[in-house]
Amino acid sequence: MFPAELKYTKSHEYVKIEGNTGVFGISQYAVDQVKDIVYIELPKAGTELRAGSPFGSLESVKAVFELMAPLSGKVTAVNEAINASPEAVTKNPYVDGWMVKVELSNPAEADKLMNSADYQKHVETEGHH
Repeated sequence: MFPAELKYTKSHEYVKIEGNTGVFGISQYAVDQVKDIVYIELPKAGTELRAGSPFGSLESVKAVFELMAPLSGKVTAVNEAINASPEAVTKNPYVDGWMVKVELSNPAEADKLMNSADYQKHVETEGHH
């Protein structure tokens, strides 16, 4: 359910690390929780992000959710396509639904993130509250 090559945060963001670049998005679990995404606010290229700090927000029919940066770095690319059609995130958060690409300033921060097995456990625990 959660791709093994990704790392995850407790707040349901994922990062796909490609060399010195991190691709950020939200997990399928988050998509299932949010349901109808109507608007996505993302930072501009050049924005410096800090791990654990907000980098944007998702708006659903019911609520607004902050997006937290899994890792620190500078935004190098923004997926403008999802601004026009947020349903790309709902349909495939891991491929078409990525949000930003970030030049990582401290790739070692990834060691603090969860792998897919740990994240699966986290989601199961959270689902029982």
